[in-house]
Amino acid sequence: MTIIKQELRQGKASLLIWTAAIGFLLMICIFIFPEIRGDMDAMGELFASMGSFTAAFSMDRLNIGTMIGFYSIECGNILGLGGAFFAAFAGVSILSKEEKDKTAEFLLTHPVSRARVVTEKLAALLMEITAMNLTILALSLLSMRLIGESIPWKEVMLLHGAYFLLQLELAGVCFGISAFLRRSGAGIGLGLAAMLYFLNLIANMTDHTKFLKCITPFGYCEGADILDKGRLHTGYIAVGMLFACLGIAAAYWEYARKDMH
Repeated sequence: MTIIKQELRQGKASLLIWTAAIGFLLMICIFIFPEIRGDMDAMGELFASMGSFTAAFSMDRLNIGTMIGFYSIECGNILGLGGAFFAAFAGVSILSKEEKDKTAEFLLTHPVSRARVVTEKLAALLMEITAMNLTILALSLLSMRLIGESIPWKEVMLLHGAYFLLQLELAGVCFGISAFLRRSGAGIGLGLAAMLYFLNLIANMTDHTKFLKCITPFGYCEGADILDKGRLHTGYIAVGMLFACLGIAAAYWEYARKDMH
């Protein structure tokens, strides 16, 4: 538990900043919805005529004049990108920082196995992601109440559940990458998250690129699909969790055998 507490203490500032930024932007989006609701129909018709751009963001399949339609597009992009960036940044740094900050020698001279070090760091990472998502969910629900909107509980919980799984997948993959790095990998983590986001946009444009949804975790966070079917795509999630498990397994394997500098 000592390592978990230390990781949570070190990551507290980053967690608070990311949570506050994402939560603030989500609340602003929700608060402006009543002011622009009257213009949503005209905007929806405009977006519907923009071809591939409309398809990329699934605007042709959602009614942005409703709270949940607006939330899944506007707030979904904020939560998707912001959460993905945080999970990737935290995951790709948590093991490599011991060598980057030259604290590996101090840590590994203690009577703890390397497997335990990896386990406790992974637990701390999962705690941070869970805390951020619960806080953001609470802020979103509170904001809907404050503007007098009825909360579509099922749809909101499905959307937030999908983005939580996305963050777990990215965190697992980046956690594995972190074990192979000897210095900061923030650029790698953020770049990977951005690439996967744009792969999903490409996958939405034509049927020929649909296979990309098996690669990117944003594929099972598609608001239009979730609201249309009323459930998450278990096939895509299974593939995503497999990627996460492979990343975690790679972290245990590499961290146990690598020479620390």
